[in-house]
Amino acid sequence: MTELIPKPRGVVAATGEVRLTAHSRLHARTGTQGVGHWLSAVLRQATGLPLREGRGLDDAGGDGIGLRLDPGLGPEEYRLVSDRNGVLIEGGSAAGVFWGAQTLRQLLGPDAYRKAPLGRDRAWVVPYLTIEDAPRFRWRGLMLDVARHFMPKEGVLRYLDLMAAHKLNVFHFHLTDDQGWRIRIERHPRLTEIGSWRARTKTGHRASPLWEEKPHGGYYTQDDIREIVAYAAERHITVVPEIDVPGHSQAAIAAYPELGNTDVIDTTALSVWDTWGINPNVLAPTDNTLRFYEGVFEEVLELFPSQFVHVGGDECPKDQWRRSEAAQARIRELGLADEHELQSWFIGHFDAWLTARGRRLIGWDEILEGGLAKGAAVSSWRGYAGGIAAARAGHDVVMCPEQQVYLDHRQAPGPDEPVPIGWVRTLEDVYRFEPVPPELTPEEARHVLGTQANVWTEVMDDHARVDYQVFPRLAAFAEVAWSALPAPAARDFAGFERRMTAHYRRLDALGVAYRPPAGPLPWQRRPGVLGRPIDGPPPSR
Repeated sequence: MTELIPKPRGVVAATGEVRLTAHSRLHARTGTQGVGHWLSAVLRQATGLPLREGRGLDDAGGDGIGLRLDPGLGPEEYRLVSDRNGVLIEGGSAAGVFWGAQTLRQLLGPDAYRKAPLGRDRAWVVPYLTIEDAPRFRWRGLMLDVARHFMPKEGVLRYLDLMAAHKLNVFHFHLTDDQGWRIRIERHPRLTEIGSWRARTKTGHRASPLWEEKPHGGYYTQDDIREIVAYAAERHITVVPEIDVPGHSQAAIAAYPELGNTDVIDTTALSVWDTWGINPNVLAPTDNTLRFYEGVFEEVLELFPSQFVHVGGDECPKDQWRRSEAAQARIRELGLADEHELQSWFIGHFDAWLTARGRRLIGWDEILEGGLAKGAAVSSWRGYAGGIAAARAGHDVVMCPEQQVYLDHRQAPGPDEPVPIGWVRTLEDVYRFEPVPPELTPEEARHVLGTQANVWTEVMDDHARVDYQVFPRLAAFAEVAWSALPAPAARDFAGFERRMTAHYRRLDALGVAYRPPAGPLPWQRRPGVLGRPIDGPPPSR
């Protein structure tokens, strides 16, 4: 029961065990009541034990659970002690106590993850031990793309639970793209009335001849978003929204054609894009576009309390701006050198706008091109180079290089992998990922906020496909993000695999359709659907 993932900083075992019974109580001291509510709810549904509220830690002792804050611990640090007095979880904040509660759930065994008791007598025991633990990084993220294939609200809530079970604490919510706009904006209703659905969908890679000839769509109401944000907050997860500008915007232009480069193409003829790749139809750099998106971001800020707001900024082709007299006039008016500086100006506008409202802009590493405002942060996806450049320039960085932690990339070279995309990234490859580039000095490395795994859903048409791509690799990523591991080559992958044997049973109890170690099950394959595999090892930088 001590095969824990992610691996704790320190575990000291002792002889004996705490047995939770119908008489066991749970006491949450001031500041931990939310964690107590969550823990009692999940354990009651899995065990059937009432876990009534204790009057104090003494009342929770012996066979009970106590939760309390310890100001001597770091914000997400926790200490779990199981002994003759019961189980005590202390944390430097409610978040620390929550991560300790997640560890307790693992200690109780896989059945502690079920939604109802199995109806047979069993003992719920926690071995005597002391665990002291704290995360390596404060940004331990998962990005989920719901624009390419929509995930209904219940699926998003489920992924928040899966993140929490792995001690991940940032949910990067990719809400808009060429293929769909997924958040209701009250002042611009056509964004979801028109932009949230497409008439058909490419099946497989964009070179595939296959299509799904039926509409695909969906969006979240503002109440849905409020619920998602609140649900995440209860699990100490921050939701960072992404609204793409100025590229990846065809869904918005299809809804409001005046947002596009109307002097170059007939934007009224555009529909929500039904295929994949880099789209040439980008936003026009006009005052009207700026005011429109300020209105969008005003509503976004009301819904998301996150310090960071992601604006995309990646893969913005400049061809239409080169051909647009309006765009060229703006370049001359602003005294810019070229279209790259025009994009920098566009991003800079929203950086200043967000800063004035107490928020921070973050974007993909292309926002470095043409210069970047001092307070902006960077998601380094095109390898390590963008993150290195950003950190050396004094910008905070989230490391998410596609060569290492893009979970849409295939997991093995065999022909049975469903819709193979990108480089082979095995469970071991992810486990040996190192977020901090060795080229950085200690001072520069302090700008690495953390790391994030990205899940792009072009070829993931339902939650089972998302599960297959994400798991079990997210467990390896979670350990990289949380645990103080040695250098990649020195990591004990064999030990991790041994601990995964227990963790697969937890994933089974959670109903996760992960990729089995031996390869895909027959129904997980997608024979005949063209992918885009890349041969050879990925570049290391």
